[in-house]
Order: sequence, then C-alpha cells, then structure tokens
Amino acid sequence: MIRHRKPGVPGPVASSRAERGVRPRGEWGTAIIEVTWVGLLLMIPLVYVIVTLVTVQRSAFGATEAARAAGRAFILAPDPVTARERAYEAARLAMLDQGAPFEPANLMLECGPTPDACLQPGSSVRVRVDLDVRLPLVPSVFGRPAGSIAVAATHIEPYGTFREGAS
Repeated sequence: MIRHRKPGVPGPVASSRAERGVRPRGEWGTAIIEVTWVGLLLMIPLVYVIVTLVTVQRSAFGATEAARAAGRAFILAPDPVTARERAYEAARLAMLDQGAPFEPANLMLECGPTPDACLQPGSSVRVRVDLDVRLPLVPSVFGRPAGSIAVAATHIEPYGTFREGAS
C-alpha cells in the first residue's frame, strides 16, 4: 500500500519493508548455503557411481584383453606346459596394464575338441577369465569383500588345421 506524504511534501511514500526493498535481517545469505549443501548431497553419490562404473569397466576391458592375450600366447607356444605358463603371464600383463589384480585362479584354459588335443591340428583353446571386482570404499566383512561385481570374459583361439602339431 502506498501512502502519500504529509501535505506540502510531494511524492508517494513506501510504508512497509517489502515496498521499500528492505529484506528481513534473518534471511541474508541462506540461499547460497542451502544450494551448496544440496549440491554436495547430490554430488557425492554421483561421484561414487562414476568411480564405480569406471572401476568395473576397467576390469571388464582388462578381462577381455587378458583372455585374448592368453589364447594367443597359448597357441604360439611350443608345448602344452610352456603354453600354460605363457598364457598366465600374458593374462597377468594384460590385467596389470589395466591396474587390476590377477591370480592364477582367475584363468581357466580348456583344449578342444578333447582335453588331450592341445596344440594339435584342428584343435582350439578356450580361455575364460573370471574376476570379482570389489566396489570402491566398501570395507571387507569377515575377511571377504562385502560388495563385488562379477566380471567374466571368454575367448576361443583356433590352433589351425594345416599346422604341425606341437610336441
């Protein structure tokens, strides 16, 4: 509501604080604090989800490359014993390249069409890499990881029909 000044004084006069543009004293600066807190509360889970996705994707890519490298190393070896050693080392290096841990239990090698047909003409090797990717910042419970995501990769590498069999 606008009131007029006393007689003899020209122009209207604002009667309330809102009309004069004056804010109440208790409201100064609270909006920026509220926006900052809400932003932090939303950003922390978002950053955690992004870090988790990157960790799982890195491990999945490493498992795929480890399976492929192990298959190639197995097929190029001169004998089955050396082939298994080379396959493990190739898989370990591929996972190390991605910064993910790798153990011999994570690698499985199977020769086909029969288990004793390794490095024979027409045979193939099936490589499987299984990993349990731990979620970041989740503690272990009773010595076991509380949260993990299973990642697996499989690769089949043929030996070739017109190659000489390994000894």
